[in-house]
Amino acid sequence: MRATDIPASDPSTSTDPRVLRDIAVTVAEAAAALVRARRPEVFGVMGAEVHAADGGSVQAKSTPTDPVTVVDTEAEHLIRARLAGLRPHDAVLGEEGGGEAGVAGIRWIVDPIDGTVNFLYGIPAYSVSVAAQIDGVSVAGAVVDVAAGVTYSAVQGGGAGFTDAEGNTGVLSCNPVTDASFTLLATGFGYSAQRRRAQGRLIGELLPHVRDIRRVGSAALDLCMVASGRVDAHFEHGLNPWDWAAGALIATEAGARVHLPAPDTRSAAGEVVIAMAPGIADELDAVFRAAGVFDPVP
Repeated sequence: MRATDIPASDPSTSTDPRVLRDIAVTVAEAAAALVRARRPEVFGVMGAEVHAADGGSVQAKSTPTDPVTVVDTEAEHLIRARLAGLRPHDAVLGEEGGGEAGVAGIRWIVDPIDGTVNFLYGIPAYSVSVAAQIDGVSVAGAVVDVAAGVTYSAVQGGGAGFTDAEGNTGVLSCNPVTDASFTLLATGFGYSAQRRRAQGRLIGELLPHVRDIRRVGSAALDLCMVASGRVDAHFEHGLNPWDWAAGALIATEAGARVHLPAPDTRSAAGEVVIAMAPGIADELDAVFRAAGVFDPVP
């Protein structure tokens, strides 16, 4: 769904989720265009020329293997500037620039590049995520698959859809799978050794119960893949709000059963985000609980 027919209310102050969705799409697509253009300029056409933090184009965040690039920063600056022009009274929380800690009122949750490691290496699985929350609840959002040129978007209570690179549009709906043993399960891993050990043990517990595991490298895309039926479920511990704010709404509006932490929860708490196709949700929920998936992994 592209930004099309904005209702007649003033888009700079409206609380209509359709207006907020259209703004999210417009801003996310502008940032995606920047990210798409800048990658070959900074890192070359294929793999990255710089894999470790160099203090210039790449820096480290939580650990030496958790990178942020100059393009992440540029894209967030663009998003913040566009939102300041379109929604001057709203708060913004972004991965790189921080922002308002409170959840009251309208707040934009921004991830300029979700999947920075993929972006750095030239693996075509990274996204831009922009969501609008009202009192901590996502009511509108957009996730752009930068390499594929696909925009996913949703409005609370209004369904989820996509627009592909050729301008084709469609409605998103989870797979009709009904047997958890056929689940194609997406997940992701943290950057600390302690969390990774625990996550590895969980994967060992889950593998006998599902079709297979996929680790794509962008939680926002994983959640959109649940919505589009490219995977059947997703779980991941230690996500921040910008990782799931838009994608979880898109999955929910496509019919998924979604479990989320509190809107102000940060990665260090190790809480889990889960999205499951509805036909396997009860069975997979039981498998997850037996394996300890619902327990935090700090």
